[in-house]
Amino acid sequence: MIEIRDVTKRYDGTTVLDRVSLTIEPGGVTSVIGPNGAGKSTLLSIVSRLAPADGGTVTVDGLDVAATPGEVLARRLAVLRQENHMPVRLTVRELVAFGRFPHSGGRLTPADLALVDEAIAYFELEPLADRHLDQLSGGQRQRAYVAMVLCQDTDYVLLDEPLNNLDMRHAVQMMRRVRRMADDYGKTVVLVMHDINFASCHSDTIIAMKDGAVAAQGPTARMMTPEVLGPVYGLDIDVHELGGSRIGVYFS
Repeated sequence: MIEIRDVTKRYDGTTVLDRVSLTIEPGGVTSVIGPNGAGKSTLLSIVSRLAPADGGTVTVDGLDVAATPGEVLARRLAVLRQENHMPVRLTVRELVAFGRFPHSGGRLTPADLALVDEAIAYFELEPLADRHLDQLSGGQRQRAYVAMVLCQDTDYVLLDEPLNNLDMRHAVQMMRRVRRMADDYGKTVVLVMHDINFASCHSDTIIAMKDGAVAAQGPTARMMTPEVLGPVYGLDIDVHELGGSRIGVYFS
């Protein structure tokens, strides 16, 4: 369980998160949605200790994120940032193997290597395993980074805008894989999302943020309504049932 209590963050005197409190229960996929500047990525950065909070606490299964040793936290929680850049030229296999560092310290055991192979196969990267990242398409690179996160073998996976720079086809494929990863491995996956319809089709729970605060939180079906979405985005949003999912229409 991830528990966030009274978390506040300020940049240059501007409050980005204002005493945010919420609980993310174990299991399934939770999407964090909201307009630009709502505080979504900042909240994810604080939960994953990529950024410090100015106030409040975050615990993961009772571990205080701010006080827990890095190697202990990295075996419980994995994070993929919105922008990823490796300072060295790596192959897909080398990148995915980085996921084992919190467990092996860089000295890969046969068990580690087996997990690397499993993650590569799970994301259908075998034909690309020995190619360098700069030789891949954006969608292929994104799959490789998420495979690295899977290989880290944590209970909690945080992905900040995993569909960033992906076209429609690759975005659909990525969301299907992330959904399947949560189900097959029993992981708790938390996503920062801009597209409310991808969130609707693949999430169990949605957290809506606005102006640095939680506007609403609940099961996806309850959140995908004009009454919830309209005030969050400042738009008239129609919601229709389509293929068993609720789809928001906001461009008519």
